[in-house]
Amino acid sequence: MEAPLLATNTSLAARAAVLHNLAQNYVTEGLGKKNFESIPYADDVVLRAPLCPGGVANPVYGKENVRSTWWAPLPGLLGQVEVLDTFINKDLSAVAIEFHCEILLNPPVLLRIIDRFKVNDDGMITDQENFFDPRIVTNPAY
Repeated sequence: MEAPLLATNTSLAARAAVLHNLAQNYVTEGLGKKNFESIPYADDVVLRAPLCPGGVANPVYGKENVRSTWWAPLPGLLGQVEVLDTFINKDLSAVAIEFHCEILLNPPVLLRIIDRFKVNDDGMITDQENFFDPRIVTNPAY
């Protein structure tokens, strides 16, 4: 049987590398290539995002709800992405990524985003929160 990606016997450097890679792949492969399947969401993931119905105060629960509620409109709206940096927490259970994401509105806008992911021992995202100012998208006068 294959050991979990973040098993307790994994070296600290290897655990850190998995977290950094997960966050970078989320941006480059998931958002950049518009490939939901490349995002390693756990089936019971919880997502908080400013542009979800109800905003961050009303999380989206479950991978299939994330796909149908949050992801569904994204492929047609996503432009270029650029990873700036990644950061991991002290106990190696979470990673944050700072990146830019172009939203294809008329005219296009650039979101400056930090997303935080809690990651289980199997390397799956169990909790995600997106941090950015949504006014550039929701308020044309902004």
